[in-house]
Amino acid sequence: MSDRKYRQRGYRDSDHEPQKPKPQQQPPRDREGPRSPQMMAFGESVKCTSCGAKAPNVINLDSTCPNCKAELHSCRQCDHFDPGARFECRKTIPAKIVNKNARNQCELFSPRTVVERQTSSGPPSSSGRDAFAKLFKK
Repeated sequence: MSDRKYRQRGYRDSDHEPQKPKPQQQPPRDREGPRSPQMMAFGESVKCTSCGAKAPNVINLDSTCPNCKAELHSCRQCDHFDPGARFECRKTIPAKIVNKNARNQCELFSPRTVVERQTSSGPPSSSGRDAFAKLFKK
């Protein structure tokens, strides 16, 4: 019998006590395999920084947003745009571009892609009142 009142493990325990073997964990499954039905899919798309509407994947020098007519070949639409970086660009550029929303001739431009969930929801209800009435219908 032990001289201690409680049998908690502590600094006085000997290292000679048998230790339980740790169960081996299986390696994580590859993410490229089939998706489970509950998992939502993800999609990449190019969006306008002004209004958030979907923009074409290929942006030319004269491309504009189909919704708000904003210039798409601009610094704010670029993947390298960073307000905290020098000249507000992660790449090394020779001079600062003052208007970040205006069209420019930058050869380092690459459109910013957004990764978002692709969700599917039912059609919108005719009105909020009808949905509320259906909720408490007997």
